[in-house]
Amino acid sequence: MLTLYIGNKNYSSWSMRAGVLLRQAGIPFDEVKVRFDAFDGDSHFKQAILKVTPAGRVPALVDDGFGVWDTLAIAEYLAEKFPDKNLWPRDTRARARARSVCAEMHAGFSALRSHCPMNIEASLPQAGAIVWRDRPEVRADVQRIVAMWSELLEQSRGPLLFGDFTIADAYYAPVCMRIKNYALPVPGHITDYIRRVCALPGVKAWVDEALAEKDFIDFEEPYRTAR
Repeated sequence: MLTLYIGNKNYSSWSMRAGVLLRQAGIPFDEVKVRFDAFDGDSHFKQAILKVTPAGRVPALVDDGFGVWDTLAIAEYLAEKFPDKNLWPRDTRARARARSVCAEMHAGFSALRSHCPMNIEASLPQAGAIVWRDRPEVRADVQRIVAMWSELLEQSRGPLLFGDFTIADAYYAPVCMRIKNYALPVPGHITDYIRRVCALPGVKAWVDEALAEKDFIDFEEPYRTAR
């Protein structure tokens, strides 16, 4: 049986990618949440997750005692273990493009991630407006994402980035949360894509459970002092 170790669902965007991928693909797994209390070496979180992965980060996937960490490695492992799920596109070039955009997410968009941390529970249009006004690097990140999604949706004709659900949609699900909750301005067809992602059963289940956490972590919310 697969076991996925995650952080708080409300805040942990990397955990969300792996969790949504498994749920939307219909792959059975057990889930263990390790609450974010701090990230230093003495924290409960770090001590607990270091027992699972030497990287000391979430998500981590354990398959019959074998650990896989890093979201992209987890995605590749699942794609190989469950080839019938077609987690990558079938077409060779589309598959290469899907890997490319996932790698771009993995390595980039640091301004959006830093200035608009994921918070599924919150509605933050005012914070988003300030970030949009003051952070050109965030505007550049969103511009690139809009261009990327627009091209992929035009080529695939939707409803998702490569037609059917793939790893790429799971990878960008937390970006959808950021754009929606911070009310960052994007074209209508991008808003429509975000709505379709949010309606996916795997995403909806994650969001519902994030909303049920009711766990305020101050260092994850620099824009609020309380909930």
